[in-house]
Formats: sequence, C-alpha cells, structure tokens
Amino acid sequence: MLRQRVITALLLAPLAILLILLLPTSVFACLLGAAFLAAAWEWSRLAGVQSRVARTALLGFVLLLFLALWTMRTTPWLWQALIGVGVAWWLLVCVWLRHFAFAAAPTPENRNLKLLAGALVVFPAWVAALSIHGSEPHGHVWTFLAMLLVWAADTGAYFAGSLFGKGKRKLAPQISPGKTWIGVYGAFTSGALVAAVAGWLLKVHDLRLLGLIVVTIVTVASSIVGDLLESLMKRHANVKDSGALFPGHGGLLDRLDSVFAALPVFALGKLLLGL
Repeated sequence: MLRQRVITALLLAPLAILLILLLPTSVFACLLGAAFLAAAWEWSRLAGVQSRVARTALLGFVLLLFLALWTMRTTPWLWQALIGVGVAWWLLVCVWLRHFAFAAAPTPENRNLKLLAGALVVFPAWVAALSIHGSEPHGHVWTFLAMLLVWAADTGAYFAGSLFGKGKRKLAPQISPGKTWIGVYGAFTSGALVAAVAGWLLKVHDLRLLGLIVVTIVTVASSIVGDLLESLMKRHANVKDSGALFPGHGGLLDRLDSVFAALPVFALGKLLLGL
C-alpha cells in the first residue's frame, strides 16, 4: 500500500505543479472545476445520494454555479465575501467534529444537510484558488505555495506521527484513530519551515513574514479540520475511501479534503497581509 501511495504521489505531484505554474487562470479554472466536480460526485455519495441520476443532476447544478461565479470574478467583494463564508464554515466544522454523531443517521434531512455542507466545502475553495492564482504579482507561485503547505503538512504529520506518535495522545480517536497531536505538531513545523523559506524567496520581510508564518499555521490547522470532516463523512457512510480513482490514495476527495479547507484560509490571510 505504501509503495502504491508513493508511486501515485510521484506521478501526480509534478503534473499538478506544472499545471498550477504554467496555465493561465482561465484554463486553470476549468481543470480545477473538473477536479472539484469529481470530488463533489464522491461527496454526494458519502452524503447518501445513491441514485446516479440524482447525483448527475447535482453535478449539473454545481457546474452552473461554477460558471455563474466565474462571470462574477470582476466583482471582487463578492468573491471575497464567499471566501469569508468559507473560513466561517470551517470554524463551524470544528463544532461539528466535537459532536461527531450529529447528522449520522441516514435520513433525508441529514442527507440534505450534508449536501449543503458540500456546497460550503467546494465553492469557497474554488473561488479562493482562482483568487490567489489570478492575483498579481506571482499569483501562480502563491497558489503553488498554498498547495505545497498542505503537502508539507501532510508529510510532516505522517513522519512525526510514525516516528514519535506511537502511544501518544490521539487527536480525534472516534473520527480518525491514527491521528495524534504529535502529528499535528509535525504538520505545523513543516508548514512553518516551508512558509519561512518561501517568504524569503518571495521577498516577504519583517512583520509580514511573521504574519505569513502565522497564516500558514492557521492554514495547516484548517487543512487538518478538512481531513477530519471527510473522515467523519466516511464513518457516517461506513466506507473506507471516497472512491478508487488513485491506487493507494482512494478517491479524489481523499486527496482534496485538506485542500478544500486550506484554500479559503490562505486566501483570506494573503489578502489581509496585502501579499
């Protein structure tokens, strides 16, 4: 399993980096929208929508909203407001994780609630990614940094947890028994180191560099919340993975869960710092 995970990551990571750095924002929006549509398809199954016809109709609705949001890109306050809604949503998710049994029963009301949750996961993240990517200067590089922070945090958490986390205090044992607080500290450390180096390369100095590191730590924390929310959804649905698209990695939602949460937080932090 580990070998499959490594091979898949080595194949996908360079492609993702090239697409982020080389594509114009309009093309990047289309590819990212396609990826998010695939993740939304998996989310709808976790939410309890079994009918493929209903799930296809939902995807059509998501696509229409993507198109509508793209046409509104010249209204900055609207996109900024949606990013703010996304950040507020992930704060609310922290409460949901504390009450992990909430909405677990397979009722129509809980299904609809989870579909609404999916909308709050997907749309702010898409807008946040494009807001960063289209910003000047170095929007493509900042987008890559946002993704790199998530990857670095995931790697730091994995190795810190594997090396030092045995028998240590669990982060959320009812939701994701393998995660420990040692892993969280590893994620914070690796993320902060990446932010410090990237900030220096991007000529971010003094208090703004300190601010970038703080934003990074909050971004990493939100990425962990995103991971836990998807784990919660899978436990409610009684499945191991959201899909089987990537060998050793599960579905696309399994790869994007942390990204969905990190993007709005990083975008808002970048905006507040004037970067």
